[in-house]
Amino acid sequence: MTFQSLRLFGAAALLGALAAFAPLAAAKADPAVRTITVSGEGTVSGAPDRAQLSAGVSTAAPTAAQALAANARKMTGVFDALKKLGVPEKAIQTSNFSVQPQYAAVTGDAAPRITGYIVSNQVDVTLEDVKKLGPALDALVGAGANQINSVGFAIKNAGELQTKARIAAITDARNRAETYAKAAGASVGAAITINETGNAAPVPMFRMRAMAGLADAATPTAAGELDVTANVSVTFELK
Repeated sequence: MTFQSLRLFGAAALLGALAAFAPLAAAKADPAVRTITVSGEGTVSGAPDRAQLSAGVSTAAPTAAQALAANARKMTGVFDALKKLGVPEKAIQTSNFSVQPQYAAVTGDAAPRITGYIVSNQVDVTLEDVKKLGPALDALVGAGANQINSVGFAIKNAGELQTKARIAAITDARNRAETYAKAAGASVGAAITINETGNAAPVPMFRMRAMAGLADAATPTAAGELDVTANVSVTFELK
């Protein structure tokens, strides 16, 4: 085959490739599909079956060693109280420990003077039965805990609730899209893209009376309900 023949063969092949590509190019040049993007939210409520609390002991003494020894004695009582309630060691975790000097008020050019030390030991506790929360608070305070920092609730297996919330969010998004489409004289087709934009769980109500007179009755608590929420952004085809 001569060089001229090769050139003619190459040109013919190129024209064939361009002819094959032409339908694809024409397809891409078609007008874009009409779409509508809306947000949707779904919320499902459930009763919490796990309680969480943060408690601890703060002690003060003239020396760090004395404050530490006093704190250790009281914290030992706190751990013993939790064990008597049946709380396993794996459900108790130290979350904060600090030794802080205390200073006398400074006037003029006087140098700071240490007057004592405060030792603080905090633990996070998980209770697998929310009914044990009130008795646990009573037992902790009775054992020497003088700091109850926080109380919270959770659902052990929230996956099923999360799934229901996501389905509800998609349904909400489609209902919104259909409302807008109907007003515009169109109809809603299939979902093109779905993006989850976040979820949140409000803190449930917690009620606790004054710590005075705890021996008379168990501290009342209210677990309330937890809301599992899903938020989505969905793009639908418009027909």
